[in-house]
Amino acid sequence: MSTVAGSFPHDDARDGSAQHDAGAAGGATFEVSVVVPTYQRPDMLERCLRAIIAQNYEKARFEIIVCDDGPDEATRSRVAALAREFEKGPRIRYVPVTATQGPAGARNAGWRASGAALIAFTDDDTIPDPHWLAQGVAALRAGADAVSGRIVVPLGPRPTDYEKDTAGLSHAEFATANTFVTRAALARVGGFDARFTSAWREDSDLQFELMRTGARIVRSHDAMVLHPVRPARWGVSLSQQKKSQFDALLYKKHRTLFRERIRSMPPLLYYAILAVVIISIIAFGKGNDTLGLICLAAWLGMSGYFCYKRLKSTALTLSHVLEMAWTSLWIPFLSIYWRLYGAFKFRVVFV
Repeated sequence: MSTVAGSFPHDDARDGSAQHDAGAAGGATFEVSVVVPTYQRPDMLERCLRAIIAQNYEKARFEIIVCDDGPDEATRSRVAALAREFEKGPRIRYVPVTATQGPAGARNAGWRASGAALIAFTDDDTIPDPHWLAQGVAALRAGADAVSGRIVVPLGPRPTDYEKDTAGLSHAEFATANTFVTRAALARVGGFDARFTSAWREDSDLQFELMRTGARIVRSHDAMVLHPVRPARWGVSLSQQKKSQFDALLYKKHRTLFRERIRSMPPLLYYAILAVVIISIIAFGKGNDTLGLICLAAWLGMSGYFCYKRLKSTALTLSHVLEMAWTSLWIPFLSIYWRLYGAFKFRVVFV
């Protein structure tokens, strides 16, 4: 019964009135839809989909909706091939997403294309446990409006800084790499805010919106997904600072909860580094080379301390040490820049 749909109507607006039920488009109604956003990672996506297909859950009772936030032919072809391979179920649907960019908008396209009362969210780089779907659905049927599952990130004894950062998912209070939500609860809050165009804070925003409506959110340690750390390019932590802009949006929407649950302010060290560099530039401009050199030495010293903190429990390979040394010089400036950029973009006082 597996089929591949070319496209489904979708709307990335936050207004609940803009929603519509496209579940009938596939000619069947399912108990639960598993929504998987993806972006140009067909190999990881296939690994994830095979794990979902192998769930200990009756195949006729659930469907998989792949939301291609590209979209691209390689992903569409891979999904089509899997649908043919597993034509006896579960049904697999392909939804190209073009109205917005980012996993938040892609997830909106997915759950709005579903007619199921229950929605399961995971990411294309996870490997759901065989009992994941059954355990998450059971928690919803027990009276929850939303369920936060367990995320396991396997690490070696000395992970890289990037791997250690990714492992933070295992401690996340509510992460859409492993979340179950009733369709009714999603409709009440209008789904995800598509302004979160990166995989950052869109899950906390949904959590806070659900809390605002009085939704019951529970934790299920039995609904587990494995989240291997995908390869990253050298110096990836520099580009990751761009995500800081979405802290400003989350703060604007949920100031009290942000302060209570996130508390994401740049370390004072960042501001100190920025201050000494600015003083150094002014000093050199005024011909005070001594003060300028002192401030430059202070910058290097504080950057060295920052690098030491990042290496304290992470890999000590030559490549990683050099990466930490280089990126530690620039992260403070990039972090503060993107936070201020977000403050300006979303019109909020946020430093």
